[in-house]
Order: sequence, then structure tokens, then C-alpha cells
Amino acid sequence: MKAKQFFTGLTLSAILGGGVAAGAYKWMDSTTERLVQGQNGASGVIYTSDMRSSDVVVPDGLNFLTSARSVTPAVVHIMTESSGAGTVGSSRGGMDPFLREFFGEGFGGHMPQGAQRSSGSGVIIAADGFIVTNNHVVDGADKIKVVLNDKRTYEATLVGTDPTTDIALLKVDAERLPTARFGSSDSLQVGEWVLAVGNPMDLTSTVTAGIVSAKGRNINLLRSNNPNQRYSIESFIQTDAAVNPGNSGGALVNLNGELVGINTGIASPTGAFAGYSFAVPSSIVRKVVEDLREYGKVQRALLGGEIRDIDAAFAEEKGLKTLDGVYLANVSEHGGADDAGLFAGDVITAINGVGVTKGSQLLEQIARYRPGDEVEVTYLRGDKENTVLVTLKNMENSTELVKRSVAKSVNLMGATFQNPTEEEVHRLGIAGGVRVADLGNSAFNETGMKEGFIITHIGDNQVHEPADVERFLKSMDGNLVYLQGVYPDGLKAYYPFRE
Repeated sequence: MKAKQFFTGLTLSAILGGGVAAGAYKWMDSTTERLVQGQNGASGVIYTSDMRSSDVVVPDGLNFLTSARSVTPAVVHIMTESSGAGTVGSSRGGMDPFLREFFGEGFGGHMPQGAQRSSGSGVIIAADGFIVTNNHVVDGADKIKVVLNDKRTYEATLVGTDPTTDIALLKVDAERLPTARFGSSDSLQVGEWVLAVGNPMDLTSTVTAGIVSAKGRNINLLRSNNPNQRYSIESFIQTDAAVNPGNSGGALVNLNGELVGINTGIASPTGAFAGYSFAVPSSIVRKVVEDLREYGKVQRALLGGEIRDIDAAFAEEKGLKTLDGVYLANVSEHGGADDAGLFAGDVITAINGVGVTKGSQLLEQIARYRPGDEVEVTYLRGDKENTVLVTLKNMENSTELVKRSVAKSVNLMGATFQNPTEEEVHRLGIAGGVRVADLGNSAFNETGMKEGFIITHIGDNQVHEPADVERFLKSMDGNLVYLQGVYPDGLKAYYPFRE
């Protein structure tokens, strides 16, 4: 069965508590040199196959000892506790029923009242206590506890999350911790060995090995498990590692012990491991972590348009002369692509000289940048290849970087607004917003809105801070606009408003 047909027909069981990746080795130029040296008499083990006339030379060091020893101390066990109140919009609410079958009732879906506990893995990336894991591992948690490989235990604070990539950053109060070194996911090649290291449940640590099966996979894992999420970035590293429950958030490393991915989930028709596991590439992880540490939130850059993959049928329909590239189906007005002169119908073939043949690859390249950064876009228009510089923008078509605001009261238009707490943002699965603390005698009373409502969008504009409310409403020039948001108990609502 072809891979594309498999993923199309496959009922994905997003085992987001057991995303373990596999082990891999860098069979690149340096390895080729070692093979040649081996064939010329250097040390190495030679295996002769009865089925083939040629000898296979296995270089010295083709084992997982060094890599496993270097990274295992940096992989931690994460235990979370939540109040158990089900929330609308939480990624847990949309999990596949196989998840509950595999991990037990109460792990996924709308959980019953009472304390709920779950666990996963994480990777120490800084000696002063910064730990990266999956967003779904800590989603909705009221308390987070981290157990190191040497059994030391710490209470962790949540620095920030990025549901669009399923990455979260934690901090423990400690020094001189063992760390994992970042490596280059770009250098990985299909067929290379990698190791997956986790710290699940009561097993202390696990190490599994396999090969990189594919790169740039988009299996709609994040959206399928959180249908309320408007935007996600999936360009997973696919491996064939055996998957163990609790390995989500663990390390995917090369044989040098360098972190090349964060293990995230598996795809399975049954809920049990079926040979497909997925990891977020380190190129994305590193950028997300840097944003969370510096700004408190991810600075998401957008090209400014809708894209789609090209297959043979679509190419024939549109009269395209290539299958290699990403079709620009629509261009957002005043977005980066529009400003640079890109048109709907253009076929993007490269970003900064890196070829892209599918949308997931393009999104991965753009995800490395922040609003205001310039990227070189190579594209085809008809038979002619062109290159243009595009200034990336954020979701508000701005190049400004936005820092997470400190919760404080602001009086606007007769009402009092506050920023939601980080806990509320995390628990409700929202990117941000503004809480209505006091309606006062404002026009908001006439909408039926209740105090405590968190406004996340005004029309198509995402709200980040109280000033956005006044700015976006004034730009409507008295026209009817809908205020969209969520209440603290997870109830979503929208209200018509005209100033």
C-alpha cells in the first residue's frame, strides 16, 4: 500500500502520551569516509552475506552506547496534576478514543471531577533548569513535578507554550543540571539511525533505536486533537521506533547524542504501536524555545497566503508544468506575499535556497523566522522562475514583535479589561486575549456578555492586549462586528457589537 494511501485511510490514534521516536545514525559524508577507510584495512567489522557477493563494513562506534550515556541524564520524567474540570478547546478534549483505552479512563476527553494525573517526558536544555516538552504533556495542568534521572524531584513552573507546534517550556529552580545539546534536524537523512530517549512512568528511562523513515510529514495530528486550533505547524520527523507510553516530550537524538527532535506522537489504526512515530524537528523546537524565553510567547511569522500541495491531477487541472513545489492558492491583502508581488497561482519552489516540494516543508522553513525577517522566495510563474524578497508579518499583518503582557486593569470605553493569566491561557487552549473584568455602564452590557468573558478575536483580528480592543473596534467605523471568545469554564461564545 502506498504511504499516501495509508495515511489517507488510516484512522489516526494520536497517542500523545506515548510519542517515542527512534534511533538513527548519520550516514553522510564522514560515514562514507570511514567506510572507505574500513575497506582499505582500517578497523571495522566485516560481515559477508551469503546472498550477496559484496562485503559490508560496519565502522567502529556503530553502536548506541555513547549517545545513550550522554543524553539519558538530561531526559526527565514529568508528572502533572489538574483539577479535572473539562474545558472546551483543550487538546485533551479531542483525543482519539484509543488514547483512553491505551492509558485508562480520565487521561483524555472531558475528564470527571476530581484530581487527574498524567505524565510524560522532557529534556533539560539549559543547566539552570529550562526543560522542553510537549504542550499536550502539561496541557491543563495545575501542578507540574519533574523527576530527574538521578531521582531528584522539583516543582516546575510553566514558562510558556506553543500549541501550534505542541511545544512547551518549563523551569525548575536548580543549577548545574545535565543538558542535551541541540543538533541539526536539517542534516538528518532518511535511513539514518536515531535514538529515542524517554523517562516514562515508573521505568526511570528508556532508550529505543530505529531509522528516520521520512521528513516533513504532515498527518494533521495537532488539528485532529484540537479542532478549535486555527493554525498548526506540522513537519514531523517520522521514525520506526517502538513506542512506549509516557515518552511524549522525550529526546530524539543522533548517534553523537545531539538533540534533533522532540518525540510527539504515533499514528496507529488500533491504538497500539504500528511502526510510525513522529517528532518535532529541532529546527522548530529551538526557535520556539528562544521565543518563549525572550518574549514569553512565540513570534509567529507568516508568508501571507493559503497554500496547497501539488499532485498530478491538480497540476493537470491548473495547467502546471511541475509537481515539485507548493501552490499559492490565495494571497492575503497587505500580507508579506502580497507586498512582494506574489500572485495566486504562483508555485513556490524554495525558501532561502532550500527546496520545498510540499506545504509542510514550506511551513517548517517559515517557522524559523520572526515577523519583520526577510526570506528569499523562489517561485514559478508559468515557465519563468523568479526570486523575490518577502518581509514576513504576523497574524495582524504587522512586523511588530509582541511580548506577553503583565495582567493589569485598563479602563476603556466604560469597561475594565485585564489580560488573562498564563494559567488561563494554557488551560483554555487559547493564544491570548483580554478578560472583561467589569462591564460598568459600557455598551458591552447590551450584547449579553457577562463579566469574566475573555475576548480572543474581534472580527478576524486576534486580540492580545486591552489596547487591541479599542483599536480594532475603532477601525470598524461603526459597522457591526462580532466579539469572539471563551468563558473561564471553557464555554465559547460570540457577541454582535456596534459602537
